Amino acid sequence: MANVCVFCASSRTLDARWLDLATETGAELARRGHTLVSGGGCVGMMGAVADGARAAGGRTLGVIPQALVDLEVADLASDELLITDGMASRKTLMIDKSDAFVALPGGLGTLDELFEVWTTATLAMHAKPMVLVDADGFYRPLLDWLRTLADHHFLKPAGLDLLLVAETVPEALDLLDTRLT
Repeated sequence: MANVCVFCASSRTLDARWLDLATETGAELARRGHTLVSGGGCVGMMGAVADGARAAGGRTLGVIPQALVDLEVADLASDELLITDGMASRKTLMIDKSDAFVALPGGLGTLDELFEVWTTATLAMHAKPMVLVDADGFYRPLLDWLRTLADHHFLKPAGLDLLLVAETVPEALDLLDTRLT
């Protein structure tokens, strides 16, 4: 099946519902036969998504910069752990190793990764599907703002349409699976 990269928060101070969402995502990826590609961390949602995938029998591939390995936050249980020299090379390798992308709720790092993948898709540098999981309306304000970009011609409607949006993990993976086949 596909290598699916999941962008999400690595914060240690999140509500349990976000960790549960990440665990559910990892488990659902595994049930569908996909390999999880992650940022290679063992904390927060990033750790939960990897643990969820492995608990359901899935394969995990982590990509992490040496600086984060040095902070002892690497997912050493990962089936494959690739270590990069920095954040930019980490992001590039995650994109290269992935066939599709899912963005769960997250902060600046999640948005950085999502926007990099989305920008390169709008430039026709890849045609890999991307889906944003808008659980509990987490991304609703951002989505509203993004629509105003299109309304003011800062973003072409076709570019806006490249980002798929789902409210649940099963819906998100259904969207990806449809585009991967």
